[in-house]
This record gives sequence, C-alpha cells and structure tokens, in this order.
Amino acid sequence: MAAIFLTHIPDMLANYYGERALAELRTLGDVRFNDTGKVLDAKALTRASAGCEIIISDRQTPGPAEFFEAAGDLVAFLRVAVDIRNIDVAAASSEGILVTHATPGFIPSVAEMAIGFMIDCGRHITQAATEYHQGRVPQAQMGRQLAGATMGIIGYGVIGEYLAPLGVALGMTVLVADPHKTVRAAGVRQVSQDELLTSSDFVVCLAVANEATENLMNAAAFAKMKKTAYFINLSRGNLVDEAALANALDLNIVAGACLDVGRAHDQMPSPALASRADVIATPHTAGLTPDAAEHQAFDTVKQVRELLASRMPPGAANADKATRLSRLKR
Repeated sequence: MAAIFLTHIPDMLANYYGERALAELRTLGDVRFNDTGKVLDAKALTRASAGCEIIISDRQTPGPAEFFEAAGDLVAFLRVAVDIRNIDVAAASSEGILVTHATPGFIPSVAEMAIGFMIDCGRHITQAATEYHQGRVPQAQMGRQLAGATMGIIGYGVIGEYLAPLGVALGMTVLVADPHKTVRAAGVRQVSQDELLTSSDFVVCLAVANEATENLMNAAAFAKMKKTAYFINLSRGNLVDEAALANALDLNIVAGACLDVGRAHDQMPSPALASRADVIATPHTAGLTPDAAEHQAFDTVKQVRELLASRMPPGAANADKATRLSRLKR
C-alpha cells in the first residue's frame, strides 16, 4: 500500500478533512499524520514525510523548492484547496513530482456568506447585537433592504455566477464587472468596473488574486463608491490596499466593509481592520461548512485512487512533468 502523509494540524484535520474522507483514504494506503501540532516548514515537512509517496496538504503548508529538492520518496503533492500559490510547481516539476489541487466545493457556502454580509451590514445586525451584548440598548437605525438595492460583483467566476441569480431572485439589480467573461445570465448586466463602483450599494469582490489584480481595490476605486455603499471581500486580501480601505472608512468615503479574507495569517482579515466598529469580519470561514470541506477532502481521496490505478487524476497542475509516478506502490 502507498504511504500517505497528511500535513493538517488537528483542528485543520477536523475542519478541512473530516472522518468520512479519512476513513476512505485509509482504505487506499498507510496514512500518517502531522503530530507536531504545528504547520510544517520545508525542513520539518521533509523529516515528517520521509518514506511517504503521497502528501495531502492543507492550504497553510507551503511546498517550496527546498522541500521538493529534498523529498526523495515523494511522488505526488495533493492540495486540499484550489489555491496552490504557495506551492513551487516549477520546482516540483523539475523533480518529477505531481502537484494537484481540489475543485471549488465551497461555491454555495461563499455565495451564501455574501448574502449574509449584505443583510448584516445593511440592517446593522452585528452593531446592534454587540451593543446588546455589552449591556446597552442600541439606537434603532434605518436599514437597507436587498430588494431594490444594487449588488455589484467584481469577478464572474464560479462563485460570481452562482451569486448573481440569487441577487436577482431577491429583487436586486445585479451588475458584473469582469473583462475576461461575457455575461449572458438573465437579469444580470455586465458593466465596466468604474460603472459598477459608482452604481452599487454593495460591492462584492470575487476576482481572482494574481499580479494583475494586486490592490485592485485602491484609493481611486474606493473614491468612486457611494458614501452609502458597503465593500465586501470574499476573495483574497491581495486584492485590497488595506491602507486605502482604512482611509476610506475614516473619511466616510464608504459606509462600511465586510471581510472574510485579508493579509493576515492564513489569509484572514488583518486585525487592525477587523477590530473596527465599521467592519464586520470573519476568520476566513466563508467556505467552512461540512459540505464544502468534505467536497475538497474527497477530491484528494479520488486523486489517490486514480494514482493507484495508474491514471492521471483530475486537478493535475503539471501532468506532463510527473515522471515519478511510475515509482508509486500499488
């Protein structure tokens, strides 16, 4: 049987892999665990995974060149996430090691969080609940209903495509800005990013994080938004100039923000922003539901099964470079 190493620390293992997927994985090989209680760096991962042919990695554990150069037994490095930006795929390829990623099983979960954020900030729910928790009676404030409001979606990927019709069903005007897509969905209008920013009551950032979108939401972008509008980020912190967002909040250029992601550890919102009264923040949990987590865990189980059957698994990032696959014990 193949030797399989799971990098997850205990809480990550419980939240992002789960007992059902783990039980299935154990039928395919000898499963070993990260028992250090810490996220492993290159040297620690090399020691812990020695003798293992397959690594199943959580999103926090990096795959740098230093590790792949030392991983003499490794055949495949499987990521229980879509994002493989902290894996040096070129270095893995030069060593003949396969790298894979999971599919986005978190689409409904993240889209529902966007709806929840809009309701929360539009109706001042967190603000009122916080004051009640502190023993004060909050002042009743006029809220904004979603029906009749305008939602602007920046980035029309799989989550944006799922979210847009939900907004339409709620009676919202739905605008989409994405220069790489053509939008044809009923009730959804494709516009420029500038028009989206100036017209939306809720700006939902779902663009892909890459070099081209670094600080996509900067001072100029926030200046275009309505003063009554809310900014919602459910993609990556790299898309936001955090100093510009803080300044926009300080100067009441925007009404508030909702953040599930940021530039802090594990892509969480930065504490300086998350602590503000005009920000609603969650610790990168938009996709943390049993359905979403189990979907991606089972993706890696399927990938292991395919590898053991001498087939290239779905999600392979460097299939043409994976020369070590012939070493795999079946």
